[in-house]
Amino acid sequence: MPQDSTLDYQQLAADIHHWGRELGFQQIGIGSVDLAEHEQHLQQWLDKGYHGEMDYLARHGNMRSRPAELLPGTLRVISARIDYLPPDTNAIRILNNPDKAYLSRYALGRDYHKLVRKRLTQLGKQIEQAVGQHGYRAFVDSAPVLERALGSRSGLGWIGKNTMLINRQAGSWFFLGELFTDLPLPLDEADDADHCGRCTKCLEVCPTNAFVNEHELDARRCISYLTIELKGAIPLELREPMGNRVFGCDDCQLVCPWNRFAKASSETDFRPRHQLDSSDLADLFTWTEEQFLDRTAGSPIRRSGYAGWLRNLAVGLGNAPTSPKVVDALLARRDIEDAMVREHIEWALERHPINPA
Repeated sequence: MPQDSTLDYQQLAADIHHWGRELGFQQIGIGSVDLAEHEQHLQQWLDKGYHGEMDYLARHGNMRSRPAELLPGTLRVISARIDYLPPDTNAIRILNNPDKAYLSRYALGRDYHKLVRKRLTQLGKQIEQAVGQHGYRAFVDSAPVLERALGSRSGLGWIGKNTMLINRQAGSWFFLGELFTDLPLPLDEADDADHCGRCTKCLEVCPTNAFVNEHELDARRCISYLTIELKGAIPLELREPMGNRVFGCDDCQLVCPWNRFAKASSETDFRPRHQLDSSDLADLFTWTEEQFLDRTAGSPIRRSGYAGWLRNLAVGLGNAPTSPKVVDALLARRDIEDAMVREHIEWALERHPINPA
């Protein structure tokens, strides 16, 4: 859309911030499409192989860091932030109870993609009602987009030492979505400062030592990668450090001092379902594939697949204290057809002294 000299873009930007809040976003930011510095960092990261099996991160060339190549004509990116932390999930208590299954807090409720995309599309339509037809498209972790970099360029926060986008008023417990537009809107001030200071709590707490350095994560050692993206066997040396984390990992967020400012979300979609915030490992391990598909409908947990779900739970059970319930759960699936899952069950059984011959 060519620049319209009759439009008050300053007022339009203010309206967009207001409309975004009305739609339920906690914050809206308008940023540039210049991600040259982030593009270089991404390429170096890929060259080191830190992305593991996530080949999609290497596809599409530089489109991921050049929004105007992904959607020709893009001049600005409207980034949106929506808090997701459910109230009273007792994350630390669950992590400290090795019989319980810990799932990343973002995965306890419904998948956020549809909700956020719907609201971003509504925002795009509101803009269109105000200015007429223009080029826009909503993205919610659904295309080659550097979300955290765009969020930083839009003033929603800075990329911390744990590679998360951190906001001074809200910590890091939030989802991101983007609206690409060809409108020459005024830019919000980017947050280029590093407000982490000397703090390295996130790097030190990582159970699998996945941080190579500040702002540098080897995803191949990250529990989120191991439990969600990795499709094969989990490396032996990383199984014990995983503890009871069976889908994702929040440790680097749980210790972040900035998350003392995080606010619980009021979104009903993000509230825990099927007692996934407090279930025993052994109980989840009894789910049939039909139960898994039914109880994870509309959930991010589907990404692991049923075999991955059982694999992750088997590791958790191997790390749990020995008890008849734990051992019986493992023995009940000892003859499972899937060889990869069976190998993890055998590993888990070897860790319990009452394992029968």
